[in-house]
Amino acid sequence: MLTALSIANIVLIERLDLDFAAGLGVLTGETGAGKSILLDALGLALGARADSALVRQGSDKAQVTASFAAPAPGTPLAALLAANDIGIEPGEPLLVRRTLRADGGSRAFLNDQPCSAALLREVGAHLVEIHGQHDDRGLLAPAGHRALLDTYGRCDSAAVAAAHGEWRSAEMRLAAARASLDEAERDRDWLTHCVAELATLAPQPGEEAELAEARSAMQKGERIAGDMGAIMAAFEGSDSGPAQLRAAARRLDRLAGDHPLLAEALAGLDRAIIEADEAEQRLIEAARALEYDPARLEETETRLFELRAMARKHHVQPDELATLAGDLAARLDAIEGGSEGLARLEAEVAAKAAAYTHAATALSDARSKAAARLDKAVAGELVPLKLDAARFQTLVERLPAERWGAEGMDRVEFLISTNPGAPFAPLIKIASGGELSRFILALKVALAEEGGADTIIFDEIDRGVGGAVASAIGERLARLAGAGKQLLAVTHSPQVAAKGAAHFLIAKSSEGTVTRTGVRALDEAERREEIARMLSGAEVTDEARAQAERLLEVV
Repeated sequence: MLTALSIANIVLIERLDLDFAAGLGVLTGETGAGKSILLDALGLALGARADSALVRQGSDKAQVTASFAAPAPGTPLAALLAANDIGIEPGEPLLVRRTLRADGGSRAFLNDQPCSAALLREVGAHLVEIHGQHDDRGLLAPAGHRALLDTYGRCDSAAVAAAHGEWRSAEMRLAAARASLDEAERDRDWLTHCVAELATLAPQPGEEAELAEARSAMQKGERIAGDMGAIMAAFEGSDSGPAQLRAAARRLDRLAGDHPLLAEALAGLDRAIIEADEAEQRLIEAARALEYDPARLEETETRLFELRAMARKHHVQPDELATLAGDLAARLDAIEGGSEGLARLEAEVAAKAAAYTHAATALSDARSKAAARLDKAVAGELVPLKLDAARFQTLVERLPAERWGAEGMDRVEFLISTNPGAPFAPLIKIASGGELSRFILALKVALAEEGGADTIIFDEIDRGVGGAVASAIGERLARLAGAGKQLLAVTHSPQVAAKGAAHFLIAKSSEGTVTRTGVRALDEAERREEIARMLSGAEVTDEARAQAERLLEVV
């Protein structure tokens, strides 16, 4: 809701500060007083195109600041502000500000944070609806008609959105599976060959290291075979060193008791024999480990080279071949069983599509019923607004299947026919300025609190009508304002002006060569006088004052 408006140096407005409240506020004034300037200034604050012609002559810069009640948490506007990091302190208003230089440059601010004009327009669309002679927003935008009808009819579009999301997710999984299977099919021959090749090779984890170690040992054995033979010969035969040590020990054993030193010598020989036996055992084990067998070496090298060649072929380490074999076999198995997986996914897509179609069909039926109720409600508002020859229709049209989406399977648009026998067409293409505003009013009254901005401005909605029709317009504006909305109406009709909870007078004054437009709130006496002027013209008569009094008493 608009709570305050501050304007500086906009056309004829030098400085203006206004406060607004809920309910119906009316703005009146003589023709040419500058009522359009006020709307142009507010439009500038809400993101309209910046035109340097709006800057007051002789001024370098113009500025408009509009203050609005903070949006309730969870509303689309609150989400939009949060998404753009526009913070609002609890209890504080939302300030919308626009500055415009005489050279055409402009800047936009939300709560004193710089923002783009595009964001300002998006925020402004949530804050204010302006319906006037050249309006192309609000209820005239077909893109918003479906949501308005859903809200009016309390149609459950959320269930359809959820079903659509599940359907699309299932389709994405199916598409991914098909792409994966197609890729795998292209590799089938290669996979079959690789799996067979690896199965024949049968690599084992750690095998390459074992083969390399065995090959290295056999190569060393080949190099030292001669030396090992000579060394082992020194341990063989009756003349070998160990044999002679044993013979000496046997003789010394018979003499050891003759002297202590002989006993010590015998002990030394015994130790030498033991060490020699241990050395011989180690030599035997070494000879066995380093045994050189040309056939075995060739076999080991062949296996080792096969493992390494296969690893190079697949760009992996030899120890990774066993894992690779398993992975490739799994891919090949997936191809063999891929058709079964696709069948399951296709069945899931079909089930999700059926669930969506069921939910969307139910939503479409609910929309059709709501459309009939809305058409009847709007029709009831047209006759009092001097639109008795007009007809209103809410079109609920089934879209082709390829255009079904999260919002359902329907296109919704509000259509009118202004003359008997004339075809239905969009509001903006058929209605004249005054008719259009009255159609908007009829729609707004029928929709009541359903959707739309909290602040609605009607610019000369009563153009070309008077008497009972003007009174009907005023009654409906007041009724709509009483449904939790704030309405501002620029009017030439005393019947409409009398219905306002607040009355603002727009007047132009001149001092020499300087002309200014001002706006001020009227008290009860001033308001009565202004309505009398609207009734009588330039000269206010007592009869006009009495009529004004009667109009105000009816309120």
